[in-house]
Amino acid sequence: MRSPSTSTDLRASHRARCQAVSSSSRGGAGAVGHAAIQLGVWAGATVITTVSSDAKADLARAAGAHHVVQYPDDALADRIREIAPDGVDHVVEVAPAQNAALDVEVLANHGSIAYYANNNGDDFSVPIVPSFIKNARWQGLLLYTVGPDALNAAAEDITAALRDGALPVGEDAGLPLTWFPLEETAAAHDAVEGGATGKVLIRVSDETLV
Repeated sequence: MRSPSTSTDLRASHRARCQAVSSSSRGGAGAVGHAAIQLGVWAGATVITTVSSDAKADLARAAGAHHVVQYPDDALADRIREIAPDGVDHVVEVAPAQNAALDVEVLANHGSIAYYANNNGDDFSVPIVPSFIKNARWQGLLLYTVGPDALNAAAEDITAALRDGALPVGEDAGLPLTWFPLEETAAAHDAVEGGATGKVLIRVSDETLV
């Protein structure tokens, strides 16, 4: 298994029992969660995702998630363990400060937690004893420092997934696209800051590229 490429980890783990996407309010319906769901499904994993609303649950299902768990829910860990009694093999985490304890609780022995977010600069605490009891691996991920080998491996996997048609976008695929013309760039920024679901895009030109 090549590390720390999440896509490569998933592809190498064909025997994975479950792929959990543990997330913030934009989790399974956000861009990172959406990509994690699609890559997990493409890699042959069973995908569990957590979301904060019925509307986002619909988007996560459209992206391909096999199981959707909605929060806030005091029994969130129990619900995930009902789906994956032996725990999940991989967690893709975008809110580690909020979810570190939950991630370890639902993790399988020798599982990994890949986190990609800074929680607005917040620190987070790792549950030390539960983590080493489960031989857990906490894996940070930043494209700029991940290194050429892992970056190339991820690019190969993503290219293969694209060729397989496994990464569609748009509301029907679980990732709504909101377009703005170039002259409304400020409004596009406002939409992002306002928490727009999916991706906000700017149309630079109406001309078709050849």
